[in-house]
Amino acid sequence: MANVTLRQKKIANDKISLYLDYYPPIISPKTGKETRREFLKLKIYNSPQNQLEKEHNKTTIELAEVIRAKRLVQIKNKEFGFKENIELNVNFVEYYYSIVEDYMNKGGRNNGLNWQASYKYFTSFIGNKISSQNLTLGIANKYREYLLTTTTLKSNTKTLSQNTAATYYKHFIFALKKAFAENIISTDIAKQTEYIKQEQTFREYLTEDELVKLWNTDIKFPQIKRAALFSALTGLRFVDIKNLSWETIYGDQHQGFYIKLKEQKTGNIHNHPISTNAFDILKQEETSEGKVFENLKYDQVSRYLKPWIKDAKIHKKISFHNFRHSYATLQLANGTDIYTVSKLMGHKNVTTTQIYTKVMDRNKIEAANRIKLDLNGL
Repeated sequence: MANVTLRQKKIANDKISLYLDYYPPIISPKTGKETRREFLKLKIYNSPQNQLEKEHNKTTIELAEVIRAKRLVQIKNKEFGFKENIELNVNFVEYYYSIVEDYMNKGGRNNGLNWQASYKYFTSFIGNKISSQNLTLGIANKYREYLLTTTTLKSNTKTLSQNTAATYYKHFIFALKKAFAENIISTDIAKQTEYIKQEQTFREYLTEDELVKLWNTDIKFPQIKRAALFSALTGLRFVDIKNLSWETIYGDQHQGFYIKLKEQKTGNIHNHPISTNAFDILKQEETSEGKVFENLKYDQVSRYLKPWIKDAKIHKKISFHNFRHSYATLQLANGTDIYTVSKLMGHKNVTTTQIYTKVMDRNKIEAANRIKLDLNGL
């Protein structure tokens, strides 16, 4: 049960400062931080020397008791101080950036950079400051329209893609939800706004023949080739490959080779089986303990992947993540059921895996070949 107690603290000049002690703690409306104390800026004499000083003490303590009683009523009426009812007024731009920093420090690198980019577009729209209590549904809707019509920050001619706009707006909505939950804003704006619908995209993949072709094509940094083919043979994300250590790789007669994997993105821990081909690629790294792929850097991958694909005469738009897509698609193409593929990919829900069935729809492929004509000369 909430309680407010009037307390005293001795200070200089033989005076006593009066303050309120809150239990449980409140959130200070001024600082937004948790505290148990509110100093009233009221002082009394520690040892009153005359009637005037005694009268001052009596009057001051009575005033402090009135404030104490008022605070208790405010708390019970949910008007003052507790986390669940206090409404703070902060710079929402700074609040947004604090969320970005969390993702930069704790999340995967790509996700962190994605959040950072979304913050840049938000500040491009709103500037460097907006009071949290001045945020409205109208501003949220205008920002939505801005993302759908603005050009990229790197180019004055190229429009931001709808899927990128959808991702950035989703981040903004997440910040709104978090702000409402923490009483930074008083209205649940996120509940009223409309998400930007993502356009369906085709997930490019590499065939077995193309993967072999890439293996036989030179690249300036061969380690990138080995990491990419390892991803295509295991379905692992770049961050999991970068952090892969020999101490997590096992092999026995029952399970073959497998990795005791804690996924960087999801935190899930499981045994991830890998093929003999995949293990043979690992053996080509000049390591035997610690990290398997020493000094593997994403900026190098981004720089040298495209010319490598081009040199292999593969005319597809391929990023490192497409090697993971290739693993899922080829598993389905070779008859692995979708539930097993979902587990191998580390998906929490099989619906996430179903996107790959659109790429490799066996029923459509079989249907396309059912009509056969005996054409003269063909």
